[in-house]
Amino acid sequence: MQLSTTALSSLCVGAFLAALTLTALARRYALWRQLVDAPGERRSHQVATPRGGGIAIVVVIVPAMLWLARVEPETAPVYLLGAWGLALVAGIGWIDDHRGLSPWGRLLVHVLAAALLAAGMMWSGQPPWRALVVFALALGLVNVWNFMDGINGIAASQAVLVALGIALLVTSGAALVLCCVLAAACLGFLPLNFPNARIFLGDVGSGALGYATACLVALAATLPPVGLLLVALPLSAFLIDATLTLLSRIIRGERWWTPHVQHMYQRWVQAGHSHAVVTLAYAAWTLLSILVAIRLARAPQPVIIGAFATWYVLGVAIWLMFRARPPGAVRLS
Repeated sequence: MQLSTTALSSLCVGAFLAALTLTALARRYALWRQLVDAPGERRSHQVATPRGGGIAIVVVIVPAMLWLARVEPETAPVYLLGAWGLALVAGIGWIDDHRGLSPWGRLLVHVLAAALLAAGMMWSGQPPWRALVVFALALGLVNVWNFMDGINGIAASQAVLVALGIALLVTSGAALVLCCVLAAACLGFLPLNFPNARIFLGDVGSGALGYATACLVALAATLPPVGLLLVALPLSAFLIDATLTLLSRIIRGERWWTPHVQHMYQRWVQAGHSHAVVTLAYAAWTLLSILVAIRLARAPQPVIIGAFATWYVLGVAIWLMFRARPPGAVRLS
């Protein structure tokens, strides 16, 4: 499948405008239903704010995936089952936004959604090891995006950048179209979420963005196995912060599945940095990682593996350095 530049641009503009309009409607609905996140010791915002705006992105992405399943026969199972999985993740998040659910019930649905995506890969002829990697990644990213959705703009902006990074690596085909549509839909949500939040993604949006990102990785089938390491570079900001924070909580014997404000981005906000500054700092890291990935795209396999390991070691070292210093000692603005 190939779309002209004009057609792809029109599709992206349509996705942006649809998401922008639907986000505004979602805000009105949230206010009507009193779906509001109040400030508290386990939250990083200071003003009561409606939640659930991520439904706008989901309503744009799911039909796009179903359409791409019809026009791209080779990978149709990935789009079709991925769309069902995305609907499941968003659906359980939507229910959780309304009345709260057990984390274990949500996890069960996330496992089912990840299994659907992996099954789609197997059905489309991908090797079992690749389907297994995507299963683990989908399950992980759903929860990573949920963990990292704690300040204005950070979750949606990272989804935009990751989608654009994968688009630059894939360069053509239906996967490129989905990357661009996802980025455009997130950009349509951001005006009401950044720099000042008038609505939050909610669980319906944060989990869905993580799952949609995993779908993009699954669809990067044109890349060789080592190319998956390049795709993982733009994910490094979220993966490092979420993974190391989770491990530190487990080691301390805390209830790691409960809400908290211990991620590095949250500690920077506690230190007095604005949401905008912290979100842009994470964006800068991800932009740099995209440049590194593009530069390595044609490098020999050993170079890619070495650069990937070096990048993640550097990210871990920076996280540990900031973690070891008092939050007020590291100023970003």
